[in-house]
Amino acid sequence: MRFVWAVAAFVLAAVMIGAGIAQRTVFQGPKTETATISLEDEAPYLVVDGAVLNQLPGTQTLRAQGDGEIFASYGRTADVQAWLADAEYNRVTLNDESEIVTTLVEPEPAEEAPAEGDAADPATDEAADAETEESADAPAGTTGRNPAGSDLWLDEYQQSDILIAPLQLPDEMSVLIAADGTAAAPASVSVTWPLQSTTPWAGPLIVGGAILMAVGAFLYILGIRHARRSRGPRRKGLPLAVTEPIDITIDDPDKGVISSSTRTRRSVTNGRRAFAVLPVVAVSALLFTGCSADSWPQFGSTPTPTPTATVIAPEGQQAPAVTKAQAERILTRIASTVADADAALDGDLAATRLEGAALALRETNYKLRASLTDYAAPSAILSKPLKIILPQAYDGWPRSVIAVVDDAESKTSSIMVMTQQDAWSDYKLSYAASLEASTEMPALAPAYIGATQVEPDSPFLLLAPEDVAAAYADVLNKGEESEFYDLFEVEGDQLRESIAADRQRRLESFNQTASSTGTLEFASTPGSQPPFALATVESGAIVAVNLYESDTVKPTNEDAVIKLDGNTTVKTLSGVDQSATGFQTTFSDQVFFYVPGPGSNEKITLLGYSSDILDAKVL
Repeated sequence: MRFVWAVAAFVLAAVMIGAGIAQRTVFQGPKTETATISLEDEAPYLVVDGAVLNQLPGTQTLRAQGDGEIFASYGRTADVQAWLADAEYNRVTLNDESEIVTTLVEPEPAEEAPAEGDAADPATDEAADAETEESADAPAGTTGRNPAGSDLWLDEYQQSDILIAPLQLPDEMSVLIAADGTAAAPASVSVTWPLQSTTPWAGPLIVGGAILMAVGAFLYILGIRHARRSRGPRRKGLPLAVTEPIDITIDDPDKGVISSSTRTRRSVTNGRRAFAVLPVVAVSALLFTGCSADSWPQFGSTPTPTPTATVIAPEGQQAPAVTKAQAERILTRIASTVADADAALDGDLAATRLEGAALALRETNYKLRASLTDYAAPSAILSKPLKIILPQAYDGWPRSVIAVVDDAESKTSSIMVMTQQDAWSDYKLSYAASLEASTEMPALAPAYIGATQVEPDSPFLLLAPEDVAAAYADVLNKGEESEFYDLFEVEGDQLRESIAADRQRRLESFNQTASSTGTLEFASTPGSQPPFALATVESGAIVAVNLYESDTVKPTNEDAVIKLDGNTTVKTLSGVDQSATGFQTTFSDQVFFYVPGPGSNEKITLLGYSSDILDAKVL
């Protein structure tokens, strides 16, 4: 009977294990689902909407196939549509029945000007003028406009013949696919999602079968043991006569003695039994290791996640201009282009990534280095590591970013402002300065939230951004006699100290040599670069301004002339070595301040600055 139960256990175990393995193999079903995108019309661009990418949960794998180079990028849907505002493209979306549909989107035609004699509406004229200005910024036509390398994309991919990109995008983002902006976009495009197929009874069936197999093996061993113990004649024979043991003595020891003790069968049986149990244990261990978490049923309620501290964006605030990874990529591109321009003394190349005060100082440096071989090159633009990123929270243009980058070699940091004028433009650096060694940055919003831009005439700061440059210049000119002196923090203001010390030194030197024949005057004025400000967490703002530091040398009588003895910098910029009317030399300062709110007890604090010569001319 033990053998019957053992065989039954073996058969049932085989069925259970087979069923469990079948659930994990032949009956498991597909592991992915693919949606193929069909295109009826050719267009240079293809946009896959975020709703299509999130039709199924999980990561998305984009696959595009075509001849030659294939490009794909992703960004916010509004940004992608803005970049394609004047282009023809195919857009892939979901209809009301959640079916994938493709629509050919054509650019809207420009509005025609009113015919002669028609009455003109002033409001309409203003709108038309604004539209004309915007269209002037946009590229004239889309032929050959390659999307590769645009600063607008959060990330991009480029491969030959076939492109496979793993993605995990939310609904508000879209994917742009193209060849080179001229040829038609790839027509073979698909999106694949992983399917979460679980087999909750595979594990119990396999493990239960293994246990049942072990029970069958145990019953089989018991059966063998019982059969061997019960061997011998089953009939009862005649009783044997009782005999006494006979003691046999062998006189010849060389012949040996035949021993009555022999090797028992039990010892052999025990060895075979141990050998039979080992495969069962090994198979069970192997089956246990092959069962993953999704092979078991899940009991109990879903655990509640532990809440974490989050920063909530203000209601109605728009999306940040860039992500941290995007800002790092943009800064790397700016630094590379400016480094090439510095080496080639190419102002036009520098203008592709610089503007405003930052570009003006570079152009002056190139002019000086072209004539003076020993003149120092400007400081390189730092790009890594990016310590702070504060993007403007704004969906339109122009949009800007404040970034702080550490310099491991000099153990200093640089603070910069980058601005993108429209969807088709690259970011350009307009302000760049070195942070003070002991600078403590104010509390800033996280990069994924961003900060709103503070208007130049905002009354919600201790001083409006448009008034900061003039007020600080007045403090530099008048010192404690300035009406704005108490608004600015004196302690730690190294720019004020360095300007005052330089003016005192130069004035003393001038008075010793030419005080009887000329005059030397200093002045600080607001620069030509407009201010820029982003709000901080505590209702303050980081404000970047431009200042001009000028020194003017004039003769005091008609017979005197001002000679530039050894001053090759002013001589190169002015083009002369002496003047009967005098010279004016101008330095440009790029200065960053923290301006607190009007109810704060803090003062306006200098965060960082940079200064270099801008121009020199004959009066």
